[in-house]
Amino acid sequence: MSVGKRGRRVHLLGFYVEPNHPAIEELCAPLRIARHEACRIMVERIREAGYNIDWEQVEAYAEGGTGVYKQHIMHALIDRGYTDAIYSQLYRQLFAGNGEGKEPSIAYVPLTYVDAFDAIRTILAAGGIPVLAHPGQMDNYDAVPEWVEAGLMGIEVRHPDHSPLDEARARALAHEYELVMTGGSNFHGFYGDKKSPLGSQSLGIQSVEAIKEKKRFRNNMLSKKSVASRVTRQSFN
Repeated sequence: MSVGKRGRRVHLLGFYVEPNHPAIEELCAPLRIARHEACRIMVERIREAGYNIDWEQVEAYAEGGTGVYKQHIMHALIDRGYTDAIYSQLYRQLFAGNGEGKEPSIAYVPLTYVDAFDAIRTILAAGGIPVLAHPGQMDNYDAVPEWVEAGLMGIEVRHPDHSPLDEARARALAHEYELVMTGGSNFHGFYGDKKSPLGSQSLGIQSVEAIKEKKRFRNNMLSKKSVASRVTRQSFN
């Protein structure tokens, strides 16, 4: 889940969420629709710049998914011979934002992302365990304490973009705030930016069991609260 916090991107993972839970759809649907429309605008601008691609071609690559992403646009550009990789120099030329005072690229379309606190609360509402993904990649370490207060339960320790220092910092935060430690290979197949094999950053079955234990503990706490609430109501009747 891509979310925002004080102008910075944040990625959150939701383990063991209830499939098709309405809270997830309510939170994510507006951004999903906005991203799809933004990509349509991107394609129009790229075509106006002289690149021979079309929306129907790009949309076909996204069939069966949740919508069109920039990676699908790059797929079309690869097939038309303009570049040979998704995350090539052309990707940066087309989609780079206006950071460091630079003019935005021709196909840059800003998006307003979901608030990180809302995302954490939504994952919890859907029965899931919220985990902060690759904090080293986006430098999110400073926000961990307040996200823990909001309900964050885990942190991704191992990731292809994490240096040994990043891993050490993530592990330290996990110990300090009793967070589940996870690992992610960031494997996206053809649309990935690194040659990191699926499962290559795994922390083993103990990580899975720790997530399950977090879920069991939370379910027990919610069950006790529900029972206490019923007893309180009955005492006033």
